[in-house]
Amino acid sequence: MKKWITILLTAAMVLSLAACGNSGADKDSGADASSGADSSDDSSGSDMEYVKGKGKLVIGITDFEPMDYKADGDEWIGFDADMAKAFAESLGVEAEFVEIDWDNKIMELDGKTIDCVWNGMTLTSEVTSSMECSNAYCNNAQVVIVPSDVADKYQDKDSLSDLTFAVEAGSAGEEAVENLELEFTSVKAQADALMEVAAGTSDAAVIDSLMAAAMVGEGTGYADLTYTCGLNDEEYGVGFRKGSDLAKALNDFFASSYEDGSMLECAEKYGVQAAVIEQ
Repeated sequence: MKKWITILLTAAMVLSLAACGNSGADKDSGADASSGADSSDDSSGSDMEYVKGKGKLVIGITDFEPMDYKADGDEWIGFDADMAKAFAESLGVEAEFVEIDWDNKIMELDGKTIDCVWNGMTLTSEVTSSMECSNAYCNNAQVVIVPSDVADKYQDKDSLSDLTFAVEAGSAGEEAVENLELEFTSVKAQADALMEVAAGTSDAAVIDSLMAAAMVGEGTGYADLTYTCGLNDEEYGVGFRKGSDLAKALNDFFASSYEDGSMLECAEKYGVQAAVIEQ
């Protein structure tokens, strides 16, 4: 009899523990489901609401005169910087600028360390397939930079084969020299590519024509350098996360700022008005 009582008590205890275990599992499952729902809500929500919720638009840039640069102090200025500030203001948020490694721009965007790439970015196939891009707003080209005293030797693509180039990693300039099968070294920024040529560690550089117009030649910091032949024609756009509703908002902003003249006024301030594309 005692043996049966012991067996029954043991069975009751096992059932009780099993019930407690199931209750805990259900509770954990509920927590996981709730957590999953929150995560889903975050990932499927509006990028515009995400930016407004944190009160700032984080803009990935490099030091690139006349688009994004610092003239005096710590404030970023330039055609892109000023337009980005105006766009952020139209959203009711602040603009925050973050210098990025250009080669990692897509990873930075997808990881939400930045909200957009707005830095004279060429609309390449890689960019348009990986980002939600705005309409094109500026024309540009990749141009060859060499010391002024040898410029007459390098006036077309066929004359470039014996040169070693410095180019920004992940840039349209890098793509251009790769396509021409030219020898090159990748550096962090276009400004670094200019420094390589000035120092004599590279024979030439390939940079954006808008940057070349602002930074090389008489009256600039690189008076002994000049630009010669162009390697392509291209257009600039702004990149957001794939599927972002901010791209349409920026297109609308571009259209209204072009119509009211504020875009061209800003472009004239930085000498890029001839490159602006009608919106």
